Amino acid sequence: MSDTAQTFVDLPPARQAAALSLIGYMLGEGLQVQDADDVLTGMSERIVAAGVPLDRASSIVPLLHAEAAASARFWEKGKGARSYSFPYSPGGDGYEKSPAAYVHETGEWLILWLPDTADDAFNIVPELKEDGYTHYVMMPVFMKNGMANTFSFTTRSPDGFSDEDFAFFRAIFPAIAATQEILATHRMMAEAMRMYVGNEPYTRIASGDVHRGEVMHIRSAIFFADMRGFTRLTSDMSAEDATALLNAYYDCIVPEVEAQGGEVLKFIGDGILAIFRAEGDGEATCAQALEAARAALAAVAGQTRFEVGIGLHFGEAAYGNVGSGARLDYTVIGRDVNLAARIAGLCGTLEAPLILSEAFRDRAGKDGTHSLGRHPLKGLQEEEEVFSA
Repeated sequence: MSDTAQTFVDLPPARQAAALSLIGYMLGEGLQVQDADDVLTGMSERIVAAGVPLDRASSIVPLLHAEAAASARFWEKGKGARSYSFPYSPGGDGYEKSPAAYVHETGEWLILWLPDTADDAFNIVPELKEDGYTHYVMMPVFMKNGMANTFSFTTRSPDGFSDEDFAFFRAIFPAIAATQEILATHRMMAEAMRMYVGNEPYTRIASGDVHRGEVMHIRSAIFFADMRGFTRLTSDMSAEDATALLNAYYDCIVPEVEAQGGEVLKFIGDGILAIFRAEGDGEATCAQALEAARAALAAVAGQTRFEVGIGLHFGEAAYGNVGSGARLDYTVIGRDVNLAARIAGLCGTLEAPLILSEAFRDRAGKDGTHSLGRHPLKGLQEEEEVFSA
């Protein structure tokens, strides 16, 4: 018999029933709840109902997110659950002095009787003592993908947790750890896919659109930006400096696109491809894209290291699965996408930071624009009249 099974058998009948109820909740209803704060609340309230003097519970999971390192959720008796993200900070985040670092390294539960624990033992100890807690336990959860999570339980009871309370924790732990891993894996997959392929491709891929040749068409204002002379600017730079330059450039463009409701679909070297989904005749959509472009160029004006050209076109963006065998890329293709990129390429030649296609200008309005003439565009048969704005 496993240690967990033996622990369960050794519990009094009332605690066995409470443990079974909690396990059933975690592996059933808990997996269907949309808000993980509610899952932590449901778990904690059931532990209290089992007679455990629980006053505080926490769940910490790592994130696959560009700006956050981990998600922490806390439940407090009488207050409910709250959550926040630890911002990503290379080094100096306090992890080394945390209980989480200890349990991840040892693979063992950490149990602290706080009245006898030195304040400098772990970074959280002074805070727990100040809040009146007496007994603290943290458990590591090791996921199949190699990432490590934690649970912790804390009480203010003068007697702390009893041996029977710890036996109850050990009986329910496999179920709550499995639930945490399932929910964390689902969240991390969604975050990683959105981060690398964008919201629309993530939604399509997650819904089963994973077969080569499938295409979806979207009427939209198409926004293409690139940095002028990127190859020349970075020819003598280290990879780290070139990456920092690209990130500074992206920081000028991406927030302004998203602020106007646009979706960034691709980073193509120093190129940024985004769309603004069309509503009705597309006039409002083109106005949003034009506002985003002007705001982005205003942000670039504060930079001294680079200049940017932006091309705007109205047409149809086509999402499609391309590739070979089991290796596919969910990418954006089509004549209108190519046209937007070629228009952006004219910015340097025509010495205009923002150029509009005729289809875009017709919807965005003619005020403040003037024709830059008709120009051949590489890969396209007919010349295109373009406009400055």
